[in-house]
Amino acid sequence: MLKTYTYPRFEYRKPAELSGAAPGRRPVVIVGAGPVGLTAALDCRLHGIPVLVLDDDNTVSVGSRGLCYAKRALEILDRVGVGDAVVKKGVNWHVGRTFFGEGEVFRFDLLPEADHKRPGMVNLQQYYLEQYLVERCNEAGVEIRWKNKVVSVNPESDRVTLQVETPDGVYALDADWLIACDGARSPVRNMLGLDIDGKIFMDRFLIADVVMKAQFPAERWFWFDPPFHRNQSVLLHREADDVWRIDFQLGWDADPEEEKKPENVIPRIKAMLGDEREFDLEWVSVYTFQCRRMGRFNHGRVLFAGDSAHQVSPFGARGANSGIQDTDNLVWKLKLVLDGLAPARLLDTYSEERVFAADENIMNSTRSTDFITPKSNASKTFRNAVLQLAQKHAFARKLVNSGRLSVPSYYSASPLNTPDTDTFAGDMEPGAPMADAPVLLDGQAGWLLDHAGNRFQLLLYADDPAGVDRGLVQALRDAPIPVEALIVSPKAGSVPGVTMLQDAKGLVAARYDARDGSAFLLRPDQHVCARWRGADIARVRQAVARATCNA
Repeated sequence: MLKTYTYPRFEYRKPAELSGAAPGRRPVVIVGAGPVGLTAALDCRLHGIPVLVLDDDNTVSVGSRGLCYAKRALEILDRVGVGDAVVKKGVNWHVGRTFFGEGEVFRFDLLPEADHKRPGMVNLQQYYLEQYLVERCNEAGVEIRWKNKVVSVNPESDRVTLQVETPDGVYALDADWLIACDGARSPVRNMLGLDIDGKIFMDRFLIADVVMKAQFPAERWFWFDPPFHRNQSVLLHREADDVWRIDFQLGWDADPEEEKKPENVIPRIKAMLGDEREFDLEWVSVYTFQCRRMGRFNHGRVLFAGDSAHQVSPFGARGANSGIQDTDNLVWKLKLVLDGLAPARLLDTYSEERVFAADENIMNSTRSTDFITPKSNASKTFRNAVLQLAQKHAFARKLVNSGRLSVPSYYSASPLNTPDTDTFAGDMEPGAPMADAPVLLDGQAGWLLDHAGNRFQLLLYADDPAGVDRGLVQALRDAPIPVEALIVSPKAGSVPGVTMLQDAKGLVAARYDARDGSAFLLRPDQHVCARWRGADIARVRQAVARATCNA
């Protein structure tokens, strides 16, 4: 028997409210201790927000579930303190291969550009990610109440009142703001009678987490109509601990309970492997999926993130990755509202920006699913023709779609952006997620993104760091919403009291089209929201006001 994961059991503790304490009131309560809820909780602590997490279970998710974590999600996990653990344990990959029958028709590389801290994708079973997030929450002082099930939600004008059920009884709890990260079936959403609309895909897929020794490379392999599973598709991923994730398309008429039985799963796997190697089944499940979202993600003082707000098919790894990006967008805005530094309408932009991102994900996910599982003879004929042509013709390879993988959204149309008045080349336009690049700090190698985030910053590019206007740096700090200067220069040097990074390889300049005097206003979630060829305090304050709905 090969090694399998041992699921932790987290300690339930009787809440103070059930021991005679008065009903509590918290600034932020999060429902759901999955990847999205726990990431949101850590982000709250980074911003100094006291936060309470409620979960109706007392362990991590069973099975691999959310498996692939994309570069942008890894960068956010870096910011909250678990990126290193995920990358160390996970399987790094960036090459995907697609087969039709027995022949390869297409391959892609997620990270053709060198000099980024994080890989294009890391595979790691969701239970490991949740375990690392729980451990980090404990270090950061996040209170998590296990086996605390929310059974009633009552939104009011100045709070949200909850009824919470525990093994010791039911208690009341008030929250200034409630973040619902309670999954696709979202009890909170259902209690509030809120709709979620979209498309249900009439197909079934079998997931098998298989523990075995295999020398397959750490790549994503996807088959259309393979000889071992005719007229259907199969996906293979490598995970940690010699676990391999295999997804078999079954068709809508398949009986889920029958298909999950070992006597039906094992022959499929043996046919795929084509040899007599030993393996064990760690987890088996049958799933269907939907592409849908709520009309908006904020409803008064209740905010929705992750699967509670939007769902996509698993093809493209857009579920957990998108949910983690939701929290990245939400928490800094909530902090400003809680501190009275921004109006509540700033949270409307959370919904606007992340609804835009959800629509991108749903569009790409739907296109992938329609290609993978054509629902008419004409669609299947077209799909198979594309796959046949792709074996010999480059133009057809662009049409092959076995899952367009998760990439971050550009909030190019966001009202929080200050439009360009100067000419720039490249991708770092207002609304763009920051590009990473190698830098030196006091001669030590590091990465640009490790010095960005959690507050507003002004990235100042200077040929000579000694020439940076110290009056501007101080005025930025003294602004109503402080802005921290981040100086980047091709030269080594230092500026007292300011982070100074050396662009030794010139890649910050190249990726940002930066030259002496260029300035980039960075949001706390590492998105650019303004840029100039020369900055002054009036411009920066106006852009910050716009980025916080104070303009």
